Amino acid sequence: MGLGRKPFFKSILGHFVFALMPMRDFSWDSYATTHIGKVRAINQDAYLDLPGQHLWLIADGMGGHEAGELASAAIVNALQSFKQEKWLGASVADIYRKLLGVNRLLVEMAVDNGHDSVVGSTVAMLLASRHHGVCLWSGDSRVYLHRRGRLRQLTRDHNYASQMLTEGYSSEEADSNPYAQVLTHAVGADPELFLEAQIHEIRPGDIYLLCSDGLNKEVGDNEIETVLNSVALEQALPELLELCLARGARDNTTIVLAGC
Repeated sequence: MGLGRKPFFKSILGHFVFALMPMRDFSWDSYATTHIGKVRAINQDAYLDLPGQHLWLIADGMGGHEAGELASAAIVNALQSFKQEKWLGASVADIYRKLLGVNRLLVEMAVDNGHDSVVGSTVAMLLASRHHGVCLWSGDSRVYLHRRGRLRQLTRDHNYASQMLTEGYSSEEADSNPYAQVLTHAVGADPELFLEAQIHEIRPGDIYLLCSDGLNKEVGDNEIETVLNSVALEQALPELLELCLARGARDNTTIVLAGC
């Protein structure tokens, strides 16, 4: 479900208003880290770890030496003081309004910079409320669900490789395309903010992993699954980062783990 300005609020009414039910909240543990990696000169990633508000977020900036860092920081700053509303739909709408303001700010910064510059950032987040979770994302940062020993990617990468797969190209054709990793959506990339959303049921024992593409460039999904099956949640974070660094860590790497 893609969320632009008009369809977004329609989707809120149609999909989210029912989701806050009189059920006990899960108790959450979460851990987060970010690393510059072994190649990049600056860390343009940022994250938000708000277990008290059941909100977790990854942002991966783009757009030149400092612009990407400013873009990801703007997303985190906009949601740093987030408070859950009574209804899940209202909480999602509040997040969208805040990101809409960030999108407008980043587009204006790019115009001021001139020369067809882009100041933008991916965003991928999980908002949990009672027994329901909402993933919101734009770009290729990811949200995974680890349930009963199996890892599954909940988000869909917003890049040309993913678009080619949707259009029927093979994975080999998509991966070999020179523009495969070019983003089709990101906060600040266009005047109209695009967010994709997914709502799902949360179950006891679920683990959510959010990451910038610095992790999944180096570590396969099967390897992430193996780590999550082998160690406790707080141990999984340094193990995954170590794996990434051992492979060369060509990009900034940010990981957030949240379990209930």
